[in-house]
Amino acid sequence: MQRNRKCNLIIDSCCDLPADLVASYQVDLVRLTYTLSDGEYLDDLGVTLSHHDFYERMRKGEQPTTTQVPMSELSESFERALKSGIPTVYLAFTAALSGTCDTASILAENMLKDYPDAELYVVDTKLPSAAEGLLVMEAVRLLDGGITAKELVKWAEEARYYVNGFFTLPDLESLRRGGRIPDMAAVAGAKLDIKPILTYDLNGRLIFKSVARGHKKALKQMLQLYADRQSDNSLNTVFVCAADAPKEQAALAESVLKISDNPITLWQSQIGAVIGSHVGPGMLAIVFWGTDRRKTLSLSDRITQRASSGHSSEA
Repeated sequence: MQRNRKCNLIIDSCCDLPADLVASYQVDLVRLTYTLSDGEYLDDLGVTLSHHDFYERMRKGEQPTTTQVPMSELSESFERALKSGIPTVYLAFTAALSGTCDTASILAENMLKDYPDAELYVVDTKLPSAAEGLLVMEAVRLLDGGITAKELVKWAEEARYYVNGFFTLPDLESLRRGGRIPDMAAVAGAKLDIKPILTYDLNGRLIFKSVARGHKKALKQMLQLYADRQSDNSLNTVFVCAADAPKEQAALAESVLKISDNPITLWQSQIGAVIGSHVGPGMLAIVFWGTDRRKTLSLSDRITQRASSGHSSEA
């Protein structure tokens, strides 16, 4: 059934939502790409190559690379939006980790010259992976409620700061390979059984939150962060995500349900190939609506936030 909306929505595959859920949303999906030894793949949310098979190939030694959404795919999506005559918003993967958002902004500006009366907005969600997906999920609900394109842009630019997310990795190897930490730090971390807890800053860059000695202590820290920051409003959706770690994911989901202050809607989702290329198999994450992240920055974080400029383009 076609939904009667005042606004169309474009999303990208880094939202890491289940493929069948995205299909039900009646939105336009643009896909980033990743490359394995047998060639390039479009990230279609695990349809062509399952998440499990992708991570199995990484476990066997493959080191995939990623690139942003192809220009041709963006152009076709934007052309459909402009020709439809319906105002459209693209909620984009954080510009801090991919060039896609900046490319899309430039492309939209150029294409709008031929459609001066059209509305096409590109919003940097400043969120990675399922954090972006959580924002998308609520955006779809608002679209079905009659929100306009301009209203959706304003909402997204504020709501993105209330999406909290924390994740941990089984080791530091993927971060070392991606150039995020020195080789010696990864070696020392392995010897000491160091497990990192990471999050993302207000610009959408991945940052260290803390470290723990051992897997159980890392999960305990993440659960405490969730308990401290979980939302007390009606946006009670929580994602427990994993990079092909079903048993650990199920156990973490059970723990989240036990410590939640209010009834929640809990989803379990898989980390897709683009994000997975950089974090590797075994990652676990909790993503949820919670405290305004602008109010939780330490003095050091605030200085860093104000001092930092520019971004890297990994995907």
